[in-house]
Amino acid sequence: MLNINPNTDHGKHILNKLNNEHIIWIITVSAAGVPHPSPVWFWWDGQSFLIYSRANKPKVRNIEIHPTVALHFNSDFNGHDIVIFQGTAVSDPTIPPANQHSGYLEKYREGIASINMTPESFAQAFSNPIRITSTTLRG
Repeated sequence: MLNINPNTDHGKHILNKLNNEHIIWIITVSAAGVPHPSPVWFWWDGQSFLIYSRANKPKVRNIEIHPTVALHFNSDFNGHDIVIFQGTAVSDPTIPPANQHSGYLEKYREGIASINMTPESFAQAFSNPIRITSTTLRG
């Protein structure tokens, strides 16, 4: 399990990014060994990441083959402020749909509307919940 110390400046900075950033990049690996980066919306619950994906997308297929993934935020303009997580991803059908996840919905309600979707249509389109448990933090 990932341990982020909220009593250090670095820990506070990382927790701020986890709680306030809207985009994180997930890198999966295909069966052929090719990295596949994708920007995604995410929810951090204090222990793991949750993303919702359309079914049968490359990241979903890649996770079935290679569950080890990396996640990272964009750097600043000069290439500083690097935060990279490594962990294990799994599709988890026991997770409620996005429109029933209050924290995720609160965070992305405006974003969902900006892509001309309702919470219900978003949940139907992005119907594959993926849980990522991070074990390593760099940066």
